[in-house]
Amino acid sequence: MCVDATQPVPAALTRRGVLAGAAALAGTVAAAGTASAAAPRPGASASAGRAGGGDLVIRGGTLLDPATGHVTEDAVVVIRGGTVTAAGPADSVRVPDGPPVLEADGHWVLPGLTDAHIHLSTTTEARAALRHGVTSARSGSTSFYQDVALRELARHSPGLAPRLRAAGVFVTPTLGDTVLADPDLTPLARSGDGVRSAEALRRVVDVNAARGADVIKTRVNERAGLPDQDPLTQVYSHEQLSWIVAAARRHGKGVLCHSYSEQGCHDAVTAGIRSLEHGVFVGERTLREMRRRDTYFTPTLTAIAGLAESPDPVLAERGRTFLPVLKRAVRAAYELGVPLAAGTDSSGGTVDPVGGEVELMHAAGLPALDALRTATTGAARLLGLDRTVGRLARGYAGDAILLAGDPLADLSLLRSPVRVVRAGIPV
Repeated sequence: MCVDATQPVPAALTRRGVLAGAAALAGTVAAAGTASAAAPRPGASASAGRAGGGDLVIRGGTLLDPATGHVTEDAVVVIRGGTVTAAGPADSVRVPDGPPVLEADGHWVLPGLTDAHIHLSTTTEARAALRHGVTSARSGSTSFYQDVALRELARHSPGLAPRLRAAGVFVTPTLGDTVLADPDLTPLARSGDGVRSAEALRRVVDVNAARGADVIKTRVNERAGLPDQDPLTQVYSHEQLSWIVAAARRHGKGVLCHSYSEQGCHDAVTAGIRSLEHGVFVGERTLREMRRRDTYFTPTLTAIAGLAESPDPVLAERGRTFLPVLKRAVRAAYELGVPLAAGTDSSGGTVDPVGGEVELMHAAGLPALDALRTATTGAARLLGLDRTVGRLARGYAGDAILLAGDPLADLSLLRSPVRVVRAGIPV
């Protein structure tokens, strides 16, 4: 939870070389993927290797628009160059000649899902997320800027990774070996007090921005997933959080903040963060402030539920205690009108289906459609992608999932999509 230790990437992946290296990686992985395919899948696009996306027609399914809840039977979705050019009833959409057709009879067709808090460090993890229907995601940070490279991989070869908002490295008091992620971070190793001064905090934010991070990730409390830490212990003050937010804003970036205690949550929100992560003990005063400021809540119910299954007795008890408290917080946030986003906090090589997070949102008290929105239109808005993803409508990305039935009647179907399409490319 919130970044396991990861081996450093090769020294050649420097700040100046990360984008070029990612482009080379994209070409290498794409070529390897093409070579290993014995034959095209049914409906596979001939333009699957083209940067930007493929051409595809999805025909015959039941189309659900999360934005409106509208259901269209016998629908057609036309994707050209990775973008939806038409979507609607079969009798009102002209199917162009040329693009391959993915027959969706008997299936429900939805936009691809978004995981708003996930730690992706490898191409294997990125592909696993795609198979779970995650076509867009926001990184919860990585140890050595792997998420920045994966973002570029996704841009060059969208069939290999979700569209990604990268967070770079964690702004945390103790960087550990992450101090080796960039030469400009190494002077921080001299500080006996860790990353706490205004100068040190600004340095980490500035290096993240220079490396191409889209958002900044920090913490206000210790970790729940380590038995020797107390997640109610506060590690940054309101003033320190304000320095981080100010530094991020100078680069035009928002901040997501790992939080647990009510005072920590309140300090983070009033310091100006964009989204509160975990937030188990967030109280009503803070939720009302979040509603006023339009601060998002990403509760990562999946991660907290996972603690209850830990073989470590401290973590198991923590999970059993925290989960019902967090569910009540999610219900209170929903009732107060706080925007919610689905995030699994997957890390360490295990990628949990974001569909399970949607189920937990529903179990916490959200109606099925609103729970689905936390992984579609709601999460898209948090990522600044609300004009790009979360719907299958003209001008939106050609990201789709096919399900075996009606997800509003059975949200568990979201855990196992029958097919996934990323930018017009069947995965």
